[in-house]
Amino acid sequence: MKHNRDKTYITGVISMLSCSVLWGFLPIYWQALRPIDSWVIIFYRIFLVGFVSGIATLKLYGWQAVKEQITVRQRPGILGGPLRFPLAGLLITANWSIYIWAVNADHVIQTCVGYYIEPLMVCVLGIVLFREKLTGFKLTALLFALAGLVVLLVHFRQVPGIALGLALTFAVYAALKKHFDLPAIMSVFLETLFLMPAALAVVIWLECTGQGAIGVATPGKYLLLLCCGILTAAPLSFFADAATKIPLIMVGLLEYLSPSISLVIGIFFMKEPFDLVQFSAFAIVWVGLAFFTYGEIKASKENRLE
Repeated sequence: MKHNRDKTYITGVISMLSCSVLWGFLPIYWQALRPIDSWVIIFYRIFLVGFVSGIATLKLYGWQAVKEQITVRQRPGILGGPLRFPLAGLLITANWSIYIWAVNADHVIQTCVGYYIEPLMVCVLGIVLFREKLTGFKLTALLFALAGLVVLLVHFRQVPGIALGLALTFAVYAALKKHFDLPAIMSVFLETLFLMPAALAVVIWLECTGQGAIGVATPGKYLLLLCCGILTAAPLSFFADAATKIPLIMVGLLEYLSPSISLVIGIFFMKEPFDLVQFSAFAIVWVGLAFFTYGEIKASKENRLE
């Protein structure tokens, strides 16, 4: 029995590492698609994510399971009916769109800021919306994250809109997902389903008017573009597998690997500007994350002892 538990844990850790590494290296993939316009990539991604996740969902769970989720009201109110999927779809699509545009506009480092503060933003929504307990560790982490953002604000004399946009859209998406109780790949399909027809129509229109990918991309790059659905669905599947096999504390810790990889890529591979003030802002946020992580580990141990 212990051997099986150990094997399950190791499998979960491998899945989460695979997810984080894939997410971390994705900036290289998005920039490899140049000179395809970011908005063209976004519309292709919307359709292909729905297509890939739809095939996987129908193969694993069947149409009847999908139909039940669309037609059956799970909870009272707007978040209990079918509209919960379009709402989630709009949020995650906004997140994807900001991210892809930012990477191709050479703002990889600012995307890292967003994904570092995103867990803390989720924490804020948990406190405000779900009356979760505000511990001293969480409060300290939030204050450090705020201080890091203030440093960036003063340094650049502008609001770090990309970072805040990424953090806010994903945090609200995560809060909305608390109302979901279904497999991750099916959730992605249902969230993308209503956007697929419009995305496909836009893709066809762009290609017919010469503004799409076919007119500017080599055959190799176009084939690479067609992989974006798989490259979105694969890490999500790894994430879903990990979430069922290892503690959420471990999931959260390994999730920090993704923006850390992207940060290294942004600085050393893509040669984005990274001065001492930016490093100081990151260091302040990292201190906050250390408090947040320690507090979550401590709370997890206390819960196991109760």
